[in-house]
Amino acid sequence: MLRTALRTVFAHKARLLMTVLAVMLGVAFVSGTLVFTNTISDAYRKSSAKGFDQVDVAVEPAYQEGSGDRLGKRAELTSAELDKSARVPGAASAVGVVRGFTAIAGKNGKLIGDGFQSQGGNYWGTKDPRYPLAEGRAPHGAGEVLVDSGTARRAGYAVGDTVRLSVDGPVLKPTITGVFTTDDGNVAAGGSLALFDTATAQRLFGKPGTYDEIDVTAKAGVGEAALKAQLDRALPKGRTQTTTGRQLADDQARAIAASMSGMRQGLLVFAGIALFVGTFIIANTFTMLVAQRTRELALLRAVGASRRQVTRSVLTEAFVVGAVAAVTGLVAGVGIGAGLRSLMGSFGATVPGGPLVVTPGTVGAALAVGILVTMLAAWLPGRRAAKIPPVAAMSSMHAKATTRSLVLRNTIGALFSAAGVAVVLAATTMDGSDGEAPMGVGAVLLITGVFVLTPLLSRPLVAAAAPVLRAFGVSGRLARRNSVRNPRRTAATASALMIGLTLITGMTVMAGSLQTSIDRMASAAIRADYVVSMASGTPLSPEVDRRLRATEGVTATSPLRNAPARVDGGTEYLTGVNGAVIGRLTDLPVDDGSFTVDGTRTVVDDDTARSHGWHAGSSFTVAYEDGRKQRLTVAGVYQGNEMMRGIMLDNATLAPHQPDPSDMQVMVKTAGGATDTVKDRLEKALGSNPAIRVQDKKDLSDDIARMFTLMLNMLYGLLAMAVIVAVLGVVNTLAMSVFERSQEIGMLRAIGLDRGGVKRMVRLESLVISLFGGVLGIGLGVFFGWAAGELLGTRMATYELVLPWARMGVFLLLAAAVGVLAALWPARRAARLNMLQAIKSE
Repeated sequence: MLRTALRTVFAHKARLLMTVLAVMLGVAFVSGTLVFTNTISDAYRKSSAKGFDQVDVAVEPAYQEGSGDRLGKRAELTSAELDKSARVPGAASAVGVVRGFTAIAGKNGKLIGDGFQSQGGNYWGTKDPRYPLAEGRAPHGAGEVLVDSGTARRAGYAVGDTVRLSVDGPVLKPTITGVFTTDDGNVAAGGSLALFDTATAQRLFGKPGTYDEIDVTAKAGVGEAALKAQLDRALPKGRTQTTTGRQLADDQARAIAASMSGMRQGLLVFAGIALFVGTFIIANTFTMLVAQRTRELALLRAVGASRRQVTRSVLTEAFVVGAVAAVTGLVAGVGIGAGLRSLMGSFGATVPGGPLVVTPGTVGAALAVGILVTMLAAWLPGRRAAKIPPVAAMSSMHAKATTRSLVLRNTIGALFSAAGVAVVLAATTMDGSDGEAPMGVGAVLLITGVFVLTPLLSRPLVAAAAPVLRAFGVSGRLARRNSVRNPRRTAATASALMIGLTLITGMTVMAGSLQTSIDRMASAAIRADYVVSMASGTPLSPEVDRRLRATEGVTATSPLRNAPARVDGGTEYLTGVNGAVIGRLTDLPVDDGSFTVDGTRTVVDDDTARSHGWHAGSSFTVAYEDGRKQRLTVAGVYQGNEMMRGIMLDNATLAPHQPDPSDMQVMVKTAGGATDTVKDRLEKALGSNPAIRVQDKKDLSDDIARMFTLMLNMLYGLLAMAVIVAVLGVVNTLAMSVFERSQEIGMLRAIGLDRGGVKRMVRLESLVISLFGGVLGIGLGVFFGWAAGELLGTRMATYELVLPWARMGVFLLLAAAVGVLAALWPARRAARLNMLQAIKSE
């Protein structure tokens, strides 16, 4: 039986080719994902480990928990802790570390690096072992800076050049005194790093006389654990915490693995979708092969083969197909991993150097996935093959599906579909995250039910296309009848495309509705003409607000400040605003009281008011971060949203309690409204700083649109694999169907149907099957998009369903294109059949 199975594989290798390709693509996706993420993780891990070579023990400030009216805060590391660290017996040196955000502008005026990857720090003394100088000297004073070699190379900077920097808003123009090399992970990822002398860094980053960390190196012969124990004894308890360099490297490795885990899981989900779609092709292929080999299998039974042997024969064929697909998919996956790494470089993301990492786990996963998926998909056709009675050797026909089995299938499908719809509808009535799990279960039940019912649905939906097909004469009528001749085969082929389009349509509906809802939220909540913020999301200096107020044409500004405070024994974040003008800059509906912010009168959002039991006129005590308390009164309760919420009070009331005030953003109203001229004037008032964004409502909407467009394009790209696999399924089904119907096609040619008519018949059959899958997929996608939107609507008051009719039309055209392209080779093959040989074939 083993030899028989192997001979069967080689005899039908052309018919199994599409199955191999489908499995190979899925395996390539899986192995490519694992190779790519393992390679990136390994490169960053090694790069980060190098960054801790100069650190044997790191001393960090401990977090002191708050209680009662006292806020929790992080202790400070001062020169006292630095001196104590340097004097412990096992310490060779101690370096104070200062960190903060620093944006560097290129010679073209644009920001180098992306947001949080633009970092700044301090250079310790005249020779800092952490940052070897490639050229130049250490910086001294506020007018000098060092830049990393990667940034200098990308921007074309050299020692002696003047560079434009920004830490919290105002533009700085120091001179580059040196260029250094570093293994910093952010720099390796395409970011930038600027270093000042220690005193300048402390002043710029708002940390005068303090450090973020103290890095201690051990004397020769002193281990990390021994040095850590000495530091723990020497430093004040409760104010510091110590970590060995090895532990830091291990923690960094775990953080890198965790950050890559999300990407790996996301990519593997889409690989799983492609493989799931591939199972339809595998099952369809082996079902058709078994049907075409009825006599052969029955003869095997007649000469003594048992049912178990026949099943094992089919599974052996599947094992060979799966093994070939898995090996080729693994090789292709290594290429995909290398390609993805190169692709990151072409998008400007620099990745640390290192070899491709192909682990035994990746090889094992690729082989297991390819072989198991193929064998599982082929098990049911193999089981059916074993049930063919020996008497079937007398005829080419064997038992078709009975009425009882069809009724059972349709009943099960209807129950699954009804249960799925019921669970999804129930989930839409739940609040927020409570409905996510039920909705996922309902979606699985509904898709399963529709798949089981697809053979039943194929007849009425294909019949609906009859008027159009009649226009193509005999070819059209034959195509319609061929499409419903074997409903199960049509259903399996269409279902592969249905799943891909369901996901694509559902996400498109969700993204379009969300984008429109957020646009409405921004337009409704903000009356200001412009919102000014740092590109990195870091705080702005109060100097930015002062410069904007002094700019010609500006009629009102309000900085938005965040400050932690204790209220009713818990931590709340206060939002400081310019109480005199905030009502002119926002348009937040008030449910109770009035929108009045001055002195001790505040406004609070409805969620906060509800949680504390407040209403207009309520009073509460707030404990500020400096420890002082004040009694505040609720003047009004407004409807909060994702852009503006919380307790708002006047900056004049809040500022005296903030040791270092800073603004998250500044809202600006101008006399002439939002125009290019006004925007240009505001940008020039801020020194044309690339680190600062001056955005009107359209810019905010465009930012949102870019985010959703990027997300959708990525998802489209990932789901394209599932669509490609579905195309292979249509090609495979048609090709095998043409082989199966060779005699019939020969007879049609003999009675007058020309080659063009045969091609047209196969193409129309493919088009009908693809459009059937497309209609089901788009319909399910719209339903799931609506349901998920209803769930989101519980957390977003402005959410409204928006159906992207144009894109859905494109998806339907895509389904039609799939049908036309998939039919090219099978139609050509059918038309080239020799009619006499075809008539003689069995």
